[in-house]
Amino acid sequence: MPEFAQTIRARFGDGILLAEDAASTPPTLVLDPARLLEVCEFLHDDAAHWFDFLSCLTAVDNGPEAGTLEVIYHLHSLPHDHHLTLKVRLPRNAAGEPLPEAPSVIPIWPGADWHEREAFDLIGIRFVGHPHLRRILCPDDWHGHPLRRDYVVQPVYHGLPVPYDQHNERNGHQPARDVRPAFGERA
Repeated sequence: MPEFAQTIRARFGDGILLAEDAASTPPTLVLDPARLLEVCEFLHDDAAHWFDFLSCLTAVDNGPEAGTLEVIYHLHSLPHDHHLTLKVRLPRNAAGEPLPEAPSVIPIWPGADWHEREAFDLIGIRFVGHPHLRRILCPDDWHGHPLRRDYVVQPVYHGLPVPYDQHNERNGHQPARDVRPAFGERA
């Protein structure tokens, strides 16, 4: 198994890796966000690594107490059958401040398009250089980012109540009954 951290340090210097977990499966490297693209280009293009497939890009809110968001990149080299996880940590923005930013990896892995849009929509991370960054699951005028740990659901959206907990009961409808026969009973 290649020593990814050692190779990255040798190529880009010691300051590029903020943390590493070689014992995790796959190994995980936490990078300086400002250097993410050059590391990704190297891992993609270098014949010894050739990470030609971004299998997943996701984001995590570590919560207001931690004050960080993370973008997580799961890389796979199909020719070498190597796996590697890269992470970048971004400072969490307060209400009214601009969203945290990470560089888009679409120029390297075009399949990142929808993954970055989902992270933008649900966590609130702006991907600089994304060709058409916009919401993918929530309407364009939705307030907030639903997967943030401190997200509060807006009570009304275009005149409609948003929380649907006990929606039927509040509107005078009885909950649906299961009319299927129990296992072993005849209909």
